Amino acid sequence: MSTPTRAFVGRLSELDVFDPLGDKVGRVRDVVVTFSVTRARPRVIGLVVEVAGRRRVFVPMTRVTSVEGGQVITTGLVNMRRFEQRGNETLVVAELFERPVAVRTEDGEIVDATVEDIGIERLGTRGWSVTRAFVRVATPRPARGFTRLSRRRGESFVVPIEDVSGLHVVSEGQGATRLLETYEDLKPADLAEVIHDLTPRRRAEVADALSDERLADVIEELPEDDQVEILVGLAVGRAADVLEAMEPDDAADLLSELPTERREELLQTMEPDEAADLRRLLTYDENTAGGLMTTEPVVLGPEASIAEALAVVRRKELSTALACTVFVCRPPLETPTGKYLGVVHIQRLLREPPHNPLGGILDKDVEPLLPTASLGQVTRMLATYDLVGLPVVDEGGHLLGAVTVDDVLDHILPDDWREERHDVVAPGVAPEGVAGG
Repeated sequence: MSTPTRAFVGRLSELDVFDPLGDKVGRVRDVVVTFSVTRARPRVIGLVVEVAGRRRVFVPMTRVTSVEGGQVITTGLVNMRRFEQRGNETLVVAELFERPVAVRTEDGEIVDATVEDIGIERLGTRGWSVTRAFVRVATPRPARGFTRLSRRRGESFVVPIEDVSGLHVVSEGQGATRLLETYEDLKPADLAEVIHDLTPRRRAEVADALSDERLADVIEELPEDDQVEILVGLAVGRAADVLEAMEPDDAADLLSELPTERREELLQTMEPDEAADLRRLLTYDENTAGGLMTTEPVVLGPEASIAEALAVVRRKELSTALACTVFVCRPPLETPTGKYLGVVHIQRLLREPPHNPLGGILDKDVEPLLPTASLGQVTRMLATYDLVGLPVVDEGGHLLGAVTVDDVLDHILPDDWREERHDVVAPGVAPEGVAGG
């Protein structure tokens, strides 16, 4: 009889998945388990695997032939439908890591602990089960029962899963550090997809663990309902900080969905300059240039050098769309600016001597828009002249902001495009009818 296959999920979630021919299928992101009142051990039903295009799909454990040698080998047949968690399914990394539990010692004492990792094992024809938990002691206890390593608060040890209670119980105050470590390499849009699939309580815990900047980036990629849910769940001070870290147009769109009293409370808490930009954006209809624009494009004076402009557009915090165009204006250079003069496209910046001033290479053919311009006008202008961004000015010719192509896409795509973007089964892949277990 062969030795049972064993693995800890924390390690498993870092492994690549291959088919029998050695071709890479994807990477393990999580493990799906189910609990039952008739079984002491939770059953492992499958893996959540990230495949090409950041799509997360379900691979049943019946398709896993090996979890050894630093890789996962499957039978090769993978359903490419987006994974959707069922009500009776639990994600180990997303939901069980850092969950508070009670652990029974060898002498019968019950101590508080936190789950650090979960051990799974293949037990012959019975399939895969959760057999062990790696836990960290949450409270000090007498030096009896376990090894010396487990006697002090903060120390950790491996315990049989039968000696752990509360693993399937959703608890208050669960951390999310381990979950975020697992997904730290994801772009905001992909992390947003992960967070969208979590329960509301778990979403709140993950939001609490993210930095303001990272949370702002993720919120911008979430469906509207999730955005409102997360922001309303934050303390007023932190919610204001997150709004300040968001792109102004996205922050204004989110504020417009909040009750008037909550919106005003947040604006009062924000920095005055930041709040002023959002109040201005909130005065415009969302389907106009004013409602679409950002108030923080790249703005420089005509005397600024090309080298200076290139240094500004290289800043990593700038989106690709905003980095493509420099708007040249008279001082002041904060929106609303002095008189708008013209634009310089990044391709022109790359072709000119770095010491030359921007005022000498202005493109004045790009017609600025008024903030009342309709979404249709904006779309036609971008498409007709193959532009990435357009200036928005007031009647006095002062730059108010800029509309970029990504702002327009967000408004012309269906409202539910974020939820539906992975629902198409890849051609040539045999569907299995379901994405979950």
